[in-house]
Order: sequence, then C-alpha cells, then structure tokens
Amino acid sequence: MTDFEVIIGLEIHAQMSTKVKLFAPVNNDSFGKEANTNVSEICMGLPGVLPVPNILAIEKGAKAALALNCTVANYSKFDRKNYFYPDLPFGYQITQFDEPISLEGYVDILIDGERKRIGITRLHLENDAGKLTHTGNDTLLDYNRAGTPLMEIVSDPDLRSSKEAREYAETVQKILRYVGSSDCDMEKGMMRFDASVSIRPRGEENLNPRAEIKNLNSFRALESAIEYEIKRQKKLWEAGEPLTAEETVGWDDEKQVTRRLRAKESAADYRYFPEPDIPPIVLTDEQIQKWKDEIPELPMQKYERFIADFSLNEMEARFYSEDIKLADFFEEVVKETNAKSANSFIGTILIKRLRDAGKSITESPVSAKQIIELIKLVEAGTISNNIAKSDLFDEMMNSSKDPKAIVEEKGWAQVSDESAIEDLCKKAIEANPSAVADIAAGKGKAMGSLVGFVMKESKGQANPKMVNDILQKLLL
Repeated sequence: MTDFEVIIGLEIHAQMSTKVKLFAPVNNDSFGKEANTNVSEICMGLPGVLPVPNILAIEKGAKAALALNCTVANYSKFDRKNYFYPDLPFGYQITQFDEPISLEGYVDILIDGERKRIGITRLHLENDAGKLTHTGNDTLLDYNRAGTPLMEIVSDPDLRSSKEAREYAETVQKILRYVGSSDCDMEKGMMRFDASVSIRPRGEENLNPRAEIKNLNSFRALESAIEYEIKRQKKLWEAGEPLTAEETVGWDDEKQVTRRLRAKESAADYRYFPEPDIPPIVLTDEQIQKWKDEIPELPMQKYERFIADFSLNEMEARFYSEDIKLADFFEEVVKETNAKSANSFIGTILIKRLRDAGKSITESPVSAKQIIELIKLVEAGTISNNIAKSDLFDEMMNSSKDPKAIVEEKGWAQVSDESAIEDLCKKAIEANPSAVADIAAGKGKAMGSLVGFVMKESKGQANPKMVNDILQKLLL
C-alpha cells in the first residue's frame, strides 16, 4: 500500500469587529436580526451608489496582518471579482487580487509540544456576500450580511494533517482576538474556513490536483471534513482513479461526507479588474510602524513567558495564554501574590464555576482584586484554605462582596488561639480511644480521625497546622 503525504492549505475568512460595514455606514452586527432589515442602497448594489471604505476596517486588517508576521504594503488596491450568484447583490465581490494589503507572513503552532512554522501567503480585505437558506425546492435570501468586512487569510500548503489544520486555525483565531481585529465568534458565523486537500506518495515534491472544501464553520467540521477527504482521495488513488483536475466540494455535516459541487474556478474565471470607484490604499511607513507598535504580546510569546517566569507547566501556560482577558486577569493576581496560589484559585475554582454558569472571565462576579485579597487571607492564616475554596467562594460568586467583609459577617475567621485548639485536641483524644491506640501502634493514618474531629467541632475554623502540631505534642 502506498505511503501518502497529505498537503493542506487553509483559507480563513474572519469578520472584522467594526461598528459599520466595509463600504456602507450600516450596522455591522446582523446576528439575530430579522432578514433583510440591516441593509442600505450600497449593500444592495442599487444603481448610482458609491462604496466608501471603512478606515477602521483597513486599520484592523493591517494590524491582523502585522500580528501574523506579514509585510503590509504601502500601496494596495481593491478589485472586482466577477461572479453571478443570488447572494451577491452587485454581481461581483469587492476584494483584493494582485496588490493586497499584505503578503508573506507566518504563524508558529504547537504540535505535541513542538513548534512548527506555517507560512501565510497573504491577508487581504473583501466584503461578504449575503446568506442563502435552502428549504426544499425553495431558496431564501438574506442580505443582512452583505457588505460585512472580511479578512481572508491564505496559508501556504504547509499543513500535513487535520490536527495541524485545526491547531493552525485555532492559533489564528487567538491572534485575531488578541489584536482586536475580529471576535471570531463561530456561533455567529464570524469565522469560516475553506480547506484545500491533496495527497502525493511520500518523497515526491510535485503538488497534485486538490479538492477545496468550502464554508466549514467549526473546528470540529474542519477536522472531520479534512479527515474524510484524505480517506476519499487515498481510496481513489489506490483504485487507479486519482484526482485529475481541481474540484470544489461541500461538507455534509449530518452525513459526515464531502460531495462534489463543481470544477474549481481559476482567476481567469472571475475576470478580475481594479475597482474603479475606490481609490488605492496608500499607507506610510510611519503609519505601519505605529500600528505595529500597538500590537500586544501575542499568545505564543505569552505562553513561553508564563512557563519561564511563573513555572507553569505547558498545559497551564496554554490555558492562560489562549484568552487575553484571562491572561490579564491571571497576571494581575500574580503581581501581588504568586503563580501557584493564583492558578489554584483561578484555574481550578473560578473558571469552573464561570463555565458552569455559562460565563466568561469578563463576566466574572469576582474581581482580580478580590482573588488577591482572598489569597492573602489564606496566607495570613485568617481563614482556612478549605473554607476559602468552598463556602467563602460561593458567597463571593453569589454576592460579589469582598472576602474580608464576608468572613467578618459570617464569623468564619480561622481559630488560631493555641489554648482553645489544645482544648479541642484533648477532647478529640478522649472521644477517640481506638484512634489513639492505633497511633500508639504506629498507624499514622489514624491521626486523620483526630484532626477531622477537631475540624468538625470547630466548624472548620481551627488552624489545621496548629491542630496537627498540638496533637503530635500531646500523643507522641
């Protein structure tokens, strides 16, 4: 059986997070709105209208390109991509062809703990089409999305598996969110993928005809569609019927199969020519540098710093670096406490409770300052770690009150009075003669029974370390 190498390239279409559309002063947020209510004469391509570029969209596109290590051009232009389809009001798409806003970048991804560099051919700007909904023999048209500003990010054919393709897509998503260029909300259709897949016998260098899988709208669909397409092409090859021409296929998510749609179009099919109604985009070196200077520390850099500076393991560093808001929250706590305690309260307690409530870190009823105060209360011995992570945290989540105020209100301050704890320890010894006998016989685990008795009697407020020390003194 032939040993095949898989060649994958990805096109990522990400909706830019601007208030208005790319060429019209119309609300860019159409999610949940009634069909065909979020449109204008420009969106609909009515005769005599003139598109005017959204300057903020150009800035967000340029910043995304810089974050993806692309070279942003001083001169770029818009072009008309001609094709006729019901969801395209103009009869053409305004995009960028031979002189896009950026070229030649790369993204580093992590595969099994190892870095791999994926080349980026280009990032260009374009407006989105409308949306078609097929219902039996009818097709419904919604033009709310028409004119939405998009970035199309085209990778080099450097991906070699569905796992790598997903990791690359997730990495790009994080970067776009970090720089504020796109929210990349998959549930709202803000990010979609076209995946080109081909195979070749391992060791060969030529690129064979590819199948392009269109409009994948989730990471799961991306991975599943590529896996299916790889298997399909291998079967064709082994049967002596490999792809002889490039083709476009669609993904049937319900049946988990790809289906051929048409032969793959070429640039000539689209009859590109410069958009005559929009002047070229001219950017100075100073403007490009200013945008570059505004780019924050990116996920991979943050991941590596968290490991080096905070001694987090790879899983923890990845967890905190995936979301810039979570990373900022974590670092705010670490500045005044320590990474181990911050991770213990944020990663294992706060995030779990937020997820159970369907909330993100930006919706947390508990602030970073309150987490800092909570950790300091534990470190000072004012409260026990157990109470901090259970009853007290519940109260903080429900009321958003400061932990110190709750402790005073509930009377949860930890008992550290030596004489009071000694009295409780003596009571524990008197009430548990069998445990005392076991300890005398060298069965150290029995000490837990006595500690548990004291903690129960003190309603969890006795200082556990003092309890252990005093019991040891009384018994050994």
